[in-house]
Amino acid sequence: MSGLDLLVLAERAVLPTPRGPGVRAAALGVRDGRIAVVTALDRRGELPAARQVLELGDDEVLLPGLVDTHVHVNEPGRTAWEGFETATRAAALGGVTTVVDMPLNSVPATTTAAALRVKHEAARGRVHVDVGFWGGVVPGNTGELAGLVAGGVFGAKCFTAPSGVAEFEHVSPAQLREGLAELARLGSPLLVHAEDPAVLDEAAADVARRVAGGADPRSFALFLDSRPAAAEDSAVADVVAAARELRALGPHGARVHVVHLASASALPLVAAARAEGLPVTAETCPHYLVLDAAAVPDGATQFKCCPPVRSASTRDALWAALEAAVLDSVVSDHSPCTPDLKLLEPEGSGDFLAAWGGIASVQLGLPVVWTAARERGVPLERVVAWMATRPAARVGLAGRKGSLAVGADADLVVLAPEEELLVEPGMLAFRNRTTPYAGRRLRGVVRSTWLRGERVDGADAASGPRGRLLHAAGGVVEDDPA
Repeated sequence: MSGLDLLVLAERAVLPTPRGPGVRAAALGVRDGRIAVVTALDRRGELPAARQVLELGDDEVLLPGLVDTHVHVNEPGRTAWEGFETATRAAALGGVTTVVDMPLNSVPATTTAAALRVKHEAARGRVHVDVGFWGGVVPGNTGELAGLVAGGVFGAKCFTAPSGVAEFEHVSPAQLREGLAELARLGSPLLVHAEDPAVLDEAAADVARRVAGGADPRSFALFLDSRPAAAEDSAVADVVAAARELRALGPHGARVHVVHLASASALPLVAAARAEGLPVTAETCPHYLVLDAAAVPDGATQFKCCPPVRSASTRDALWAALEAAVLDSVVSDHSPCTPDLKLLEPEGSGDFLAAWGGIASVQLGLPVVWTAARERGVPLERVVAWMATRPAARVGLAGRKGSLAVGADADLVVLAPEEELLVEPGMLAFRNRTTPYAGRRLRGVVRSTWLRGERVDGADAASGPRGRLLHAAGGVVEDDPA
């Protein structure tokens, strides 16, 4: 065996096993950006010499880089909200080495092959971690989906209710099925923001009557009433029905993935679909696993997202669903905006009904989830499965990302799991630093992040961005200079 570029020595490393990630001591060798060897720590003397040696401290654990498949970068078009340089810098600081960018909030939205090329040009040479892309399904763009898939998207996303931006219209049940059928033919999945617009309209009308009667629009409870769990439940039921109706299409069936699930009563629908053998998966987010609607102050619009944070009992049900593999992953849904759109007090009105909905957390997901998991007695390797291994597998990157396996990209995270972190806006690298986690004390400090065996968390910023643009079919996007 020829020499190694990097040798990592860890008393604790989260490594793959037949039953999922497990922890053991290991020596891990890297060559040409990939993991070349993993062996017992006491056999490190048998390994060839390495150009660089990284020996972890007793308080550190080696993890695979996290895979965040739900990030709104918003560039181009709304780059004041976020951008590739800032979002991926924040991701690297948070131990995330792969992100997949959502198709909306940028202008143009990624609903055509031409728009995808615009997105590639905006990102190229500016990303600190590897970046993939989702396309979008909107009314009338079924004919564009083949070009999007050929261009490298990992699938396409639709909304069943208004998205909040005019350039990304929501689909009807018939349009959802049309897009799903075409994606199934192409062997690609459909992601669904699942809320029923009829249920939302009825709830919004009731809330409007209450506001007219004197109810305070600053009330989080009022906002919660405007986005009831019943809207999620109805839409998820229709998504499952669509997957069932179209199950015979395509090489893998009609694959659907429900994004940011926040309803406990929708979980049995997903569980039943999976038991039936339908290719239906679902994710949740750190904020749904940690925050409690009863503790959200009125006017604190930094907590607003759609679907909303719900009750403590819902939070508990989501944790149970992760343990039972009804939910397959935890992703950030990083969705920032400029502070003025949040209508934050004291300058703004604190109006929950009018403020932009979205939580910025790509840098904080690991400590947020690990802090809560630790309190619940959930081991770190389970968190790694939810935030690295499973999301990588779901987007077709198993064997390449999300695992410290031989042959995988050497995407590494050094975590001090017991070190305390106080979240302060000045430490955050994403463009707009509004977050509901400000002032929280968390456990788990990312001490370094490595992409293909090179450090990318800011310690050597002068070397410039090292991220690549990923193509779903493998390799990188054509003409990517990396």
